[in-house]
Amino acid sequence: MRSPLANENLHRDPTCPADDKGLSGIHPLANARDSFAVRVLFARMAKHTLDVQYYIWHKDTTGLLLLSELLSAARRGVHVRLLLDDNGIAGLDAYLSALNEHPNIEVRLFNPFAQRRHKWLGYLTDFSRVNRRMHNKAFVMDNRMAIIGGRNIGDEYFAATHDVLFADLDMMIAGDVIKELSTSFNRYWTSQPACPIEQIIRQRGTDALNQLNEAVQGIFSRPDAEIKAYLDTLQKSVLIHQMMTNTLDLEWTHVRMVCDDPVKSLGKADDNKLVITQLQSIFENAKRSITLVSPYFVPTATGTHTLRKLADQGLQIRILTNSHGATDVLPVHAGYNKWRKKLLKSNIKLYEMKRLADIEYHQRIGRLGSSGSSLHAKTFAVDGERIFVGSFNFDPRSAKLNTELGFIIDSSTLSSQLDSLFNRVIPNAAYEIQINAAGRLSWLERLDDDHQRRHRTEPDSSFFQRLVVRLLGMLPIDWLL
Repeated sequence: MRSPLANENLHRDPTCPADDKGLSGIHPLANARDSFAVRVLFARMAKHTLDVQYYIWHKDTTGLLLLSELLSAARRGVHVRLLLDDNGIAGLDAYLSALNEHPNIEVRLFNPFAQRRHKWLGYLTDFSRVNRRMHNKAFVMDNRMAIIGGRNIGDEYFAATHDVLFADLDMMIAGDVIKELSTSFNRYWTSQPACPIEQIIRQRGTDALNQLNEAVQGIFSRPDAEIKAYLDTLQKSVLIHQMMTNTLDLEWTHVRMVCDDPVKSLGKADDNKLVITQLQSIFENAKRSITLVSPYFVPTATGTHTLRKLADQGLQIRILTNSHGATDVLPVHAGYNKWRKKLLKSNIKLYEMKRLADIEYHQRIGRLGSSGSSLHAKTFAVDGERIFVGSFNFDPRSAKLNTELGFIIDSSTLSSQLDSLFNRVIPNAAYEIQINAAGRLSWLERLDDDHQRRHRTEPDSSFFQRLVVRLLGMLPIDWLL
């Protein structure tokens, strides 16, 4: 099989030990293609184990390539454990079942649906259970290095398609905190909702394994210039070259993991141990500033009260979320829409990302990635001293229903970079929402350094769409969002 990364050097180790115990090495993965290439490299570098945990895994180019890489690792003796939420694996039952038959691969599905072909029926017959999902995202190599963050596995997350692209953020991590991450993975792996795939899918997968190999071979033989260009960029990745030659400098610092207990998916988690509770304590201890990025931002009455209280105490609070035109979940925008005025009245700055396809292709948006269709990163910085990166959206679903994973990183460098992003780039890539004395909203769009446009109605929306959003906002559905 041809390789997406032509020059393999599997004996190289891109990490170096920290001088002080208790530190972890970090490197942000803002570039989507780099983030995919590092996952491929991890699969090839693994000597003992690969623990892989995701909410969504698509049956597309990058999804199939990574499944093939896991199989290749297993064939050379690596023990692969693949834990996937059953809500986001459409069309993969046969492939996953086939992989599970390999002696070095185990596949488990989290909170599985009994009905395989029409999973939506589960929401009608068993809603309270299947409405709770595993949203965690982690790729752990040899219990030594890992990738965590906001990206699922699919072409739209790795800039392998022009149809839909997400601007996202992952973090490559090594060092002390990996022990916590591995412990968390084991806890999920052995939890009640994690079911061995053979208990869910009865079909044998021999033919499917051949089909997987043929599908991957087809990707490399496809006369598609776009695919060839994509694979070529992986080969030329500067980051991968640095990792292969041990020239990549990690920032070594204190990192703390925050993770929900898997029993949250059973409705049995202790509220005091939820990720939202741990993050709220960090917010409440902030002294100067909070800079927050969330694609699905539904603050609810409780969150709005907390943010307004902090702003009234003098904290500078800036929030970036998707605009109406950029969001891919309209009910979530409705859940956010009704809290905007209250937030603005407390001098909280609100920015709504334009449709990224409307931003000039060459214009990068820094640590959040490059051109695409929608914001998907989940991060925040506090006081210019620490930053959060993970799977947590600031909405009721992440707070109460789905399990989540993230890391609090002591890094003035990364935190300052996020703050700088709001100062330099976001004003040109997003609408700044403003409110006048009469309580009317407007959307300020900066066209360039000297020109701006003020929208009196929500950009990229029709009257009918705004009406739908308003009606949705009246419904008592925030807890579902």
